[in-house]
Amino acid sequence: MLFRQFFEPISSTFTYLLACEETGQAILVDPVLPAWQRDLAALAELGLTLRYTLDTHIHADHITAARRLKMEAGSRIAHPAHDGLECVDVAVREGVPLAMGSLRIEPLHTPGHTDGHHAYRVGERVFTGDALLIDGCGRTDFQNGDAHALYHSIHDKLFSLPGETLVYPAHDYAGHRVSCIAQEMDRNPRLGNARSLDDFVALMNGLDLAYPKFIDFALPGNRRCGVCPDDVPEDLMQYCDRIGESRQG
Repeated sequence: MLFRQFFEPISSTFTYLLACEETGQAILVDPVLPAWQRDLAALAELGLTLRYTLDTHIHADHITAARRLKMEAGSRIAHPAHDGLECVDVAVREGVPLAMGSLRIEPLHTPGHTDGHHAYRVGERVFTGDALLIDGCGRTDFQNGDAHALYHSIHDKLFSLPGETLVYPAHDYAGHRVSCIAQEMDRNPRLGNARSLDDFVALMNGLDLAYPKFIDFALPGNRRCGVCPDDVPEDLMQYCDRIGESRQG
């Protein structure tokens, strides 16, 4: 399998490129609208054909590039079936692997950050979206978030994976790139060291986080698989415009 990790600095989002070496078919997990040209350039450099884009959930902090990449590269949009988006080509469900050449992508329904959130296991890697972050987890105070559900998603599904499974989250804000299940079980400040459900729920309910600054535009845009709304104010247009440079994570 070919694998690349990219970082988009405006929303601190990781995008992952996975490809079957035999067929040259590729998939992008959580592509970001401002960085779509970066992703197409990487595919061209590697001689790959983009077959799918795959999002972990309806994002509140950026707009997916799924629709734009479909327009430019002819890829198909894959997304959790739970969200019922009309623009989706492939509705993803737990227990139904997404196969692409020699790649087998196993969806894991991991609600809590959002009710439709999915993580994706590919061999020794798991792409955890906003559910499990490195030394953290996603917030649970909007989009039908539920701290109880997130605790069980992580403990019952993600923490049940082999300890050496590599953890690749959708975001990082501290310069981290990869972790593993054993490390998160041991030292994650919110979920590790056998923290109890009651303690976790109390912690999450007491965070008092600021209202996400782009959520009112990201949610309707992502429900259309990546359309930047017409009313985005000028100071937030960086979330929609192509950025001049995006460093690779």
